[in-house]
Amino acid sequence: MKIKVLILIIALITANQSFAQKIRIKGSDTVFPLTQMLAEEYMKRNIDASIVISGGGSGTGISALLSGTTDITQSARELSADEKLKLKNEDITVTEMIIAYDALAVIVNPENKVTQLTIQQLEAIFTGAVTNWKEVGGSDMEIVVFSRETSSGTYDFFKDHELNGKNFTASAILMPATGAIVQSVSQVKGGIGYVGLAYLDRTLKPIEVSDDKGKTYIAPSVETVKDKSYPIARPLYYIFPDSLKDAISPFIGFVLSQSGQQIVLKAGYVPVR
Repeated sequence: MKIKVLILIIALITANQSFAQKIRIKGSDTVFPLTQMLAEEYMKRNIDASIVISGGGSGTGISALLSGTTDITQSARELSADEKLKLKNEDITVTEMIIAYDALAVIVNPENKVTQLTIQQLEAIFTGAVTNWKEVGGSDMEIVVFSRETSSGTYDFFKDHELNGKNFTASAILMPATGAIVQSVSQVKGGIGYVGLAYLDRTLKPIEVSDDKGKTYIAPSVETVKDKSYPIARPLYYIFPDSLKDAISPFIGFVLSQSGQQIVLKAGYVPVR
């Protein structure tokens, strides 16, 4: 009888271990802090779950998806045509799921007296056509452009949507992570960069942006993303192989639930519903 009970206990332990969730998430630095908050709460509610998160940029996360070294890619952009083709060639079908929305805030040093810029002025600054703040109403001071590196989905989004596909100025300083842009702009008086809403703090000054040639200027915020008045907003994604849907569906379900979306709002992003 004791042997049967022991066998039953071992079987139950083994079964529980087999259902333990182990999820790897990699990619966008913009989505990274949100994923951290979601994962922490999910693991509190599901003690057998283990979620490991790393950044590096959307492109890095998508490459990891192709190599099978991540289960979910957190991305600040959609898959490109080239990435879709690579996935198809590897016979990998994926789901791109919007989990939140975000404003891309243009930031300057708090000592910079410039508070408003048009989309046209931003393009001129980030492509190098304008190199001194006095050209856009500021002090006689060199503009120092900080940007994410090319593996970043935020880099791609800003280039495609705000620079109309034009290249960043050759003098732009490419940073490996969003936190590095925050630190650099907070320390360099002539600095300018772009970050997700969740990265805004008192060491930075967000610029009000106009997409109607200076008639109206809108500050980045949860409210202005919701009402679609802020012109630099984008969806954020989780991208995962369809073959893993069953394994990761409990976590995805939590992310899209009312509780998960409340965390989205608390983290400084905009819920999908």
